[in-house]
Amino acid sequence: MPRVLLIEDDLAVQKGVTLALRRRGHEVEVAASGETGLLALERHRPELVLLDLMLPGMSGLEVCRRIRESKQIPIIILSARDDDIDVVVGLEAGADDYIVKPAGGEVLEARIKAVLRRVAPAHGGAAADLAVQAAVGPERHGGLVIDRTALIVTRDGADLPLAPSELKLLLFLSAAPGQVYSRQQLLEQVWEHSFYGDDRLVDACVMRLRAKIEDDPRAPVYVRTVRGFGYRFGPVE
Repeated sequence: MPRVLLIEDDLAVQKGVTLALRRRGHEVEVAASGETGLLALERHRPELVLLDLMLPGMSGLEVCRRIRESKQIPIIILSARDDDIDVVVGLEAGADDYIVKPAGGEVLEARIKAVLRRVAPAHGGAAADLAVQAAVGPERHGGLVIDRTALIVTRDGADLPLAPSELKLLLFLSAAPGQVYSRQQLLEQVWEHSFYGDDRLVDACVMRLRAKIEDDPRAPVYVRTVRGFGYRFGPVE
């Protein structure tokens, strides 16, 4: 099972989350501050980070930003309130998802599995359809090249470091250029949230993706907004 790094200072939450995940076969490393969490990230090489926002010293938001400067490891925010503005800021900083505390073991496991599936979005489940075009080689959309087999995206010849959610969103949208998808459809297909209905995940991910693939994120040519409905990809000649 995947190795998880839990960065959380609340002892009760530490104990509850660690117990729930270890019962499901996960290796869990715990850090009680942002500073020790960043050290543990290098030392233990986890496959996913569960990150509390309210930490002593370095905030969870700063930890998220620092991780994203060099790594695309999946990050799930742990938040005490689902309407907290810090959740939105955390998503914009590069987190892939968030969980409202307290959360049961089933919820934790489901969200972890969903995020980890985005690391290899061309394999398994409904996402397998994204790999159909892999046999014909990389796709070119203007200056953007998408290799679905290698899960590599380049713009003007330079590799783009995309977080798991950003990559899967791009793969999903670009598989059907011109097709319009609602935010709810994207939540179900990319985040696998069939009943959460949280548009913040979609909009924050679109914003981050545009910052990486667009020449001018304010005038996007790849991921375009369809006002009052959702988003579509291109098409781009």
